[in-house]
Amino acid sequence: MKYDMIVIGSGPGGYVAAIRGSQLGKKVAVIEQAEVGGICLNWGCIPTKALLKSAQVYRQMQEATSYGIKVEGNLVADFPAMIKRSRDVAATMSKGVQFLLKKNKIDLISGHGCLAGEHAVEVTNAEGAVQTYTAPDIIIATGARSRSLPQIPQDGKRVLGYREALSLTQLPERMVVIGSGAIGSEFACLYAHLGTKVTLVEYLPNIVPLEDEEISKQLERVFRKVGITVMTAATVEQVNTTGNNCEVSVKDSKGNPTNLACDVVLSAAGIVPNVENIGLENAGVILDKGKIVVDEYYRTPVAGVYAIGDIVYGPALAHVASHEALICVEHIAGLMVTPLDYNNIPACTYTFPEIASVGMSEKAALAAGKNIRVGKFPFTASGKATASGHRDGMVKIIFDRETDLCLGCHLIGENVTEMISGIVLARAHEVTGHDILHAIHPHPTLSEAIMEATATAYGQAIHL
Repeated sequence: MKYDMIVIGSGPGGYVAAIRGSQLGKKVAVIEQAEVGGICLNWGCIPTKALLKSAQVYRQMQEATSYGIKVEGNLVADFPAMIKRSRDVAATMSKGVQFLLKKNKIDLISGHGCLAGEHAVEVTNAEGAVQTYTAPDIIIATGARSRSLPQIPQDGKRVLGYREALSLTQLPERMVVIGSGAIGSEFACLYAHLGTKVTLVEYLPNIVPLEDEEISKQLERVFRKVGITVMTAATVEQVNTTGNNCEVSVKDSKGNPTNLACDVVLSAAGIVPNVENIGLENAGVILDKGKIVVDEYYRTPVAGVYAIGDIVYGPALAHVASHEALICVEHIAGLMVTPLDYNNIPACTYTFPEIASVGMSEKAALAAGKNIRVGKFPFTASGKATASGHRDGMVKIIFDRETDLCLGCHLIGENVTEMISGIVLARAHEVTGHDILHAIHPHPTLSEAIMEATATAYGQAIHL
């Protein structure tokens, strides 16, 4: 029962850490108490994208006549079939991770892992049997769960978290979504496009509040256009589930009370790190505001204990957890590694249209005292966007006037999540605005809008 490395959790942080450790010659075990692949793969990133794809196909078929295609007969959204497809996709990906663990000769141990003394982990399986495993290096990657607000307790039936929203048996007629971050906005978009009457309630002044304000405003306009009722600067007081319907009591932006009747409520007001009942206190691991304190190599103050992913400081994103895993394990192995630049993390929201961004917003750049130039290019001027029939959106790019470096880039439009990686790489290698402007971009593509926005920033716009 001795290993070189033990990883607690098999999400995008945990399984990546385990595989990289095995590649570097270590004997590795992964402890998982639920589905292999973690929340992202089983109840987050992957199944939501599968459902969104179903909604996208349904939307495209509704719009088929605008493309010169006639669809005969009644078009029906088979919601249970969509849910089944989503679950099948998640199951397929989970099996893929299990295959990768087996391929890399990693032991998968089922049960609840808990730190139990120096370099030891105690695992309790489903039958209650306890076994202790040891390793000089232990990586905690236990992820996070949906945050339950005190005034809005989740019951899993009428007041849902993201997990229940992915496994409903029938399409609700009316839904109130509380919180408009990536999770809330994606679910609001998904259900609205399938025919549910959706009200999206956000406490802050803008939806997707972490995005550039112009991007937020444009998504709000699109949401309203498709029938989503958007309430910003609004406070949810309580949810009454005692009657046949849910009744959500909200104070609007002017402080006026209003009651929203619906079938179900989705609480999407953030996540909570899974740091309870895993032996942190007894081991001496330090928490700050509910997250584990680590250094740039993800070491805790306890020798041989590391933490990565949603349980440490930084954006709670799958790709962040995976990169943290690589840095952590390679540092353990003695390799030369560069700490993660948290100022160059891409964020993606898979609404219709999609949002992708990296770096500073315009407001943040100005607040930091930067002398900036800003370029914008709307997809209404894009040949590819016009041909595809999806002209909503824009590219907004921000440069430092003194260095010509890209401070931030913000995109909203069809498939823009596939475009942001180039800007991440450009920022990492200090590519200037002039470099982007003089690099040939293929036509017609959506990605050439980045070049066009850059041209606008430098007063060289051709197509505006």
